[in-house]
Amino acid sequence: MKIEHPYLMFLGDAPDELAAKTAIGIKQWRPEWCVAQLSLPGCQADLGLPEMSIAEAKAAGVKTIVLGVANRGGIIGPAWMETLLAAIDAGMDIANGLHTRLSTIPELVEAANAKGVKLFDVRHFDGKLPVGNGEKRPGKRVLAVGTDCSVGKMYTALALDAEMKKRGMKSTFRATGQTGIFIAGEGISVDAVISDFISGAVETIAPANEPDHWDVVEGQGSLFHASFAGVSMGLIHGSQPDAIIVCHEPTRTHMRGLPGYKLPDLKTTMDVNLMHARLTNPDCVVAGFAINTKSLDDAAAKKLLAEVEAEFGLPCVDPVRTGVASIVDKLQEI
Repeated sequence: MKIEHPYLMFLGDAPDELAAKTAIGIKQWRPEWCVAQLSLPGCQADLGLPEMSIAEAKAAGVKTIVLGVANRGGIIGPAWMETLLAAIDAGMDIANGLHTRLSTIPELVEAANAKGVKLFDVRHFDGKLPVGNGEKRPGKRVLAVGTDCSVGKMYTALALDAEMKKRGMKSTFRATGQTGIFIAGEGISVDAVISDFISGAVETIAPANEPDHWDVVEGQGSLFHASFAGVSMGLIHGSQPDAIIVCHEPTRTHMRGLPGYKLPDLKTTMDVNLMHARLTNPDCVVAGFAINTKSLDDAAAKKLLAEVEAEFGLPCVDPVRTGVASIVDKLQEI
């Protein structure tokens, strides 16, 4: 799979910024590939990119329109079709990270075949995967876990990988979701893998390696989220982590999309994730906490990070505000 850039980031009718986290992540880590954005009426997300029509984007040299929305259920809405057909007619490829496959929409497939453009369904892996075996393999792995969905697990993993590379450490970011795949250029979106093969998929993308090489594995979901705990469990067992990083957003009043479920506290999150991680790696430890303090002012954020660090005796950072250097220091001790 080779997705051509530059990109036009399609925001559709995203109801909030979290719904556009795919686009936000790509723009954050691959800004040089992102030429413009295209929003539909009612869109409440904004990347800060120029707003362009299909015709304007084509004139600006765009090769691919990226569906940058990660909506609940991963559906391609009928309101999007006019825009997607116009993109195909303009000769653009479409890259899609949603559960719904472009290849299952006859109107798009017919148009793409007629124009000779490509439809990429990056969330779906059609290759053969093994069943996980849990056997110890060389190399080191760190996994981001969370109190909830959409709390910064991917950002934390990318920041760790960048900091490790800056220090000359051997490190590879291992993408397990659609946004990570757009950023890394490879990976397997594990939430679309048949449940029996999730741990095997993670063993495949984070294989045996040199003893001093770190695989930084992108986390998904949360063990405490009633909708998505299954994929989180498979990731934990398949990654066989030497260390986990607990990610959290402190202003949430309930699990994302589940008003009836409160977020777990950090101690419970740490203990439950460690218990399950030690099935495949009895030596797994918590190496720190990554708190998304975007909704707090500087003073409140600094106070919270200091309190968590004092309570647990482990590094506590906001990857955006403070960087992740202290967590990498801790990982180098492992």
